[in-house]
Amino acid sequence: MAYAEVSVNSPAAGRNAFSYQLPPGLAVRPGQAVLAPFGPKVLQGIVIEVADRPRFAQTRLLSGIIEPPLCLTPAQLAVSLWISRHYLAPLFPSLALWLPPGFERQAEPIFTRRPAAADLPLSEIEAAVLSSLDDEQPEEQKRLEKLFGKTEARKALRRLLEANLIERRFRLQPVRVKPRLERVILLAVEPGAAETAAGTLRKKAPKQAAALRRLLEAGGRLAAAELGKALGGNSASAVAALAARGLVRVAAEESRRAPNLPAAVELPIVPELTSGQAAAVNAVAGAIDRREGRAFLLHGVTGSGKTEVYLKAAAHALGAGRQVIVLVPEISLTHQIIERFTARFPGRVAVLHSRLPLGERYDQWRGMDEGHYDIVIGPRGALFAPFGSPGLIVIDEEHEWAYKQQETPPLYHARAAARRLARETGAALLLGSATPDIETRFQAAAGEYTLLELPHRLTPRPAAPLPPVWLVDMRSELKQGNLSIFSRKLAAEMRAALSNGEQIILFYNRRGGATFIQCRDCGEVLQCRNCRLPLGFHPVENRLICHHCNTAYRVPDTCPVCGGRRIKYLGLGTQKLEDETRKEFPEARILRWDSDAARGKEAGYGIFDDFRSGKADILVGTQVVARGLDLPRVGLVGVINADTALNLPDFRAGERTFQLLLQVAGRAGRGEFPGRVVVQSYQPGHYAVAAAVNHDYPAFYEKEIEYRRMLGYPPFGELAVATVGHTVEGEGLKLAQNLKKRLELSRDAAGIPGIEFIGPAPAFVPRRRGLYRWQVTVKGRHIAEFLEQADLPAGIQLNVDPVGLD
Repeated sequence: MAYAEVSVNSPAAGRNAFSYQLPPGLAVRPGQAVLAPFGPKVLQGIVIEVADRPRFAQTRLLSGIIEPPLCLTPAQLAVSLWISRHYLAPLFPSLALWLPPGFERQAEPIFTRRPAAADLPLSEIEAAVLSSLDDEQPEEQKRLEKLFGKTEARKALRRLLEANLIERRFRLQPVRVKPRLERVILLAVEPGAAETAAGTLRKKAPKQAAALRRLLEAGGRLAAAELGKALGGNSASAVAALAARGLVRVAAEESRRAPNLPAAVELPIVPELTSGQAAAVNAVAGAIDRREGRAFLLHGVTGSGKTEVYLKAAAHALGAGRQVIVLVPEISLTHQIIERFTARFPGRVAVLHSRLPLGERYDQWRGMDEGHYDIVIGPRGALFAPFGSPGLIVIDEEHEWAYKQQETPPLYHARAAARRLARETGAALLLGSATPDIETRFQAAAGEYTLLELPHRLTPRPAAPLPPVWLVDMRSELKQGNLSIFSRKLAAEMRAALSNGEQIILFYNRRGGATFIQCRDCGEVLQCRNCRLPLGFHPVENRLICHHCNTAYRVPDTCPVCGGRRIKYLGLGTQKLEDETRKEFPEARILRWDSDAARGKEAGYGIFDDFRSGKADILVGTQVVARGLDLPRVGLVGVINADTALNLPDFRAGERTFQLLLQVAGRAGRGEFPGRVVVQSYQPGHYAVAAAVNHDYPAFYEKEIEYRRMLGYPPFGELAVATVGHTVEGEGLKLAQNLKKRLELSRDAAGIPGIEFIGPAPAFVPRRRGLYRWQVTVKGRHIAEFLEQADLPAGIQLNVDPVGLD
């Protein structure tokens, strides 16, 4: 007798798999997608293991295999099991990372009336629900709720079930996405016969004759919609008549949905590699050939040609018959790298990201699964593309925090998951950055990554240095009476750049119009009712928006606390910066690029193309303008306030500030114009600001790594954050205090040294979706192993290896 250990698609399953007996004649493999009974439902599941004996004494019969069959590879299964174990994540969501878009479906209740229903006293609503049910054809609960109201329908169904008058079963929800079918018209006769028929029909049925000629011109096959357009209107009657004559036939063929990708840039010649680039490509190519799962850190200054290394290494992997995965930190950055890859590898590049419609994601996934594409580009989720033999995994801008999943489990880091996938498949892992993550750089020094370096910038100007940076102390500007957001130095450089025909980037790490709105009578700051955080004012929508839960509010005429009318808009955001720039430089053409201006799947592409093509002189933006953009006409970069992230309650605040400043400075001077950068700061002496101004990564690294060593922060220790929430603030604190006590007892009982607990403290976002949130931070070594066996209450969220505030 054979048994399968199955992970089922239910929150109640957690990190567990359950034992199922295989029906006679049913064979399954590890990784197989199956249907399994769980409680009263039949759920989707993934087979983890097949064995002769069950792990649990109680077993149930497996329902069957999901059709069409789907099975994870051994490498994919191993990576998912590692993600669940390392991040203490629920098992099925960790496995579901590999499933095709739209595959996951929940079980929904359906009801039938029992044939011999007893005659019991029923309320009016209960009788109405019962009479709407059939004894054979099941009815969905959601339809009953629509007919009778959710609350009333659920009460009536509960009562009818208790009275044994109805039967409840479960079935999977309908498939959310299917192949798109297109109606096509095909010639059913030889071309010569079609020509003869067209001549015969020319006078008595000119539309039929025209349809035949258009089909002949198109090679005998044409979409019905296209044929209708060619005939100047409805072609249905002509097609029906031709079909009746046996001259054409109508068929339904699949039409693949594809994203509207940016056009491939024209590259007349493949650039010759520098000695540094060639050495890097040779090292990565050797690892691909040896299938050793080796990891590399490509540390190259901004504009040093890292993308060309990616392209050459990708060509080597493809030449070996393997596939390539290219990750970028966020969707808006796919544009430029897609251009480069589609130019070099036309017809072979797929794109995966969450802003694509479900149908497009589904068809891109199937195209990869069927071998039509062997390169995928996208944010962290593209790591889980259906490639059977990846040869190269590239993580561009590897230092970016966006590679860590933050909200929905599994809370994995794409860099760590990619390392695991590379080991399982023998792929080479190539991490690229001008400002490597401190932990990555430390691991490279320890030999865990092979370090490759590109220390020189490549531009049309020979031996072009990194752009000089002027640091302006804004405290002195204020003392000298300059109340503008622009220092005198930045304003002068902007005027010079505009007169010289250069483009300008202004960077400010905030979005929206005003940072907050305050009543000048009572001092009340308008806050989100869900999160208790200040609301940002967005003048385009004329709304107050919470940047954590995205709830929008009407702008009040009076203060909600005291009724006062003196409401003041305070602070600076990118929208207000755009307005101030227009006032100061009315002749300049200005674009803004932040998450508000680039909502929609292709909005960011449009902003980027408009600026690159010279339709604007100044680009005002947030973090996206600091990340990997190649804009050759940018001669000046201005950083409005270098200190935005410095004072956040996060030990990585200095690192984040340094990375942003150095990255945005790297946008200047990449083409014909020599670049320069003006950085405005109220803390010009801070080591992160000073090192960024000097383009001095080694100086920053030495200072930062010593700080981490002294305090036991990563890479010298590990962190995890446990978050609890409650609708009552005091009860949330009690839950967190109880959690800390249980953790301390677990540590002491196990005799584990070096584990400490910090908190409880309010979360950085103290209230979200109506819950007051409290956190306990766990610090030490081997934290995942400790937490796996610790006595943890239900309902907590664990974030192992957190990278930012939440």
